[in-house]
Amino acid sequence: IYLLFQTLRQISQRTLSTASRRQFENRVSENQKLFQEDNGLPVHLKGGARDSLLYRTTAGLTLFGTMYTLYYLLVSSMPKKPN
Repeated sequence: IYLLFQTLRQISQRTLSTASRRQFENRVSENQKLFQEDNGLPVHLKGGARDSLLYRTTAGLTLFGTMYTLYYLLVSSMPKKPN
């Protein structure tokens, strides 16, 4: 049992140590410049085409969900026909 725990400890240490070696470029200042630029766009669209697509998809799904809810409220409020 001790050998099993020792092996698991070595594997976990190896996994954590290799993950911490990966370096990512710090792009915070680039994003700050992009989002603080005064170009007349709202902040939720300054990210480009991907932000625009996400915004339109969210708005479309919200509209669809609202219409679907209103339709089922209308259907639920109607009395059922007797057989």
